[in-house]
Amino acid sequence: MKTEWDYTELANAYLQRPDYANEALERIFAIAGLKAGDRVCDIGAGVAHLTLPLAHKGFVVDAVEPNDAMRANGIKRTADLANVSWSEGTGEATGRPSGIYDFVSFGSSFNACDRAQALRETWRLLKPSKWFTCLWNHRDLDTPVQAKIEKIIKSNIANYTYGTRREDQTEVIAASGLFEHIQSVEGHIVHSCPVETVVEAWRSHATLQRQAGDAFPAIIEEIASFLRGLGSSSIDIPYTTHAWVAQRKE
Repeated sequence: MKTEWDYTELANAYLQRPDYANEALERIFAIAGLKAGDRVCDIGAGVAHLTLPLAHKGFVVDAVEPNDAMRANGIKRTADLANVSWSEGTGEATGRPSGIYDFVSFGSSFNACDRAQALRETWRLLKPSKWFTCLWNHRDLDTPVQAKIEKIIKSNIANYTYGTRREDQTEVIAASGLFEHIQSVEGHIVHSCPVETVVEAWRSHATLQRQAGDAFPAIIEEIASFLRGLGSSSIDIPYTTHAWVAQRKE
């Protein structure tokens, strides 16, 4: 069970990605009415960026990840958590039982699926009237540093696009006819880390990699040269966690 996109070479770099904003997660959990002991299916769990906060809230988490290298990193990061288990599967075919979950989540993975099929699979997994979420961290592209990085990217890839990950997901969720009470949630976080860690995180940028092709290493080095030239050993990166939450329609 694999996806069209191969994240194997990006798996270690994904460890440097920021966490999701806690204010957004708490709002999502409140909307879904989750409580300790509830069962969650975290789809496209990757290296456990969303799996960890789900587990730390006391939920029983079945983490589903198609990529072996990503899943191996996720397993390592959650090794001490008895309420987390891992399996191979995709958003369209998780391999998990029907109707047993109180919540289904897609942390930066919904865009890597056929979204209509993933919504049908999500409906199958959920108990009646339970909730799902899809969410991403988006960099604030208007700050001077991020604006310069965008200029570097677009000078190399004229028609560069972030694809469906920066779209409003309301329409595609509503079009499925399977969910109702769709709500959007957001929260803010500043990710502070060493410049070299930021460079390593850019090496995990699958959207950029796919569109850059063979030019990807050169673009990363240009971004790295710019960041290293700022004269600081660390950098603050503002993110907004954008999420959509919807209830299973009966």
